[in-house]
Amino acid sequence: MEFLLTRPAVIGLAVAGALFALAASVLQKKGVVTEARANRLNAVGYAFMGASMLLFVIIGLRGGTS
Repeated sequence: MEFLLTRPAVIGLAVAGALFALAASVLQKKGVVTEARANRLNAVGYAFMGASMLLFVIIGLRGGTS
């Protein structure tokens, strides 16, 4: 659990979320996935980014800088 409160974990979640959101747009534009599937990929991306932001806030409230 402590690993999730580290800087690399928070950055990793944000990057993973951005990649999911980017993949959703690119794959939909190329016609590889349907709009519904792209929306689900986008939701997963936003969930990862949201988790990253939440962990960032928790780290800040704990006074941590790791």
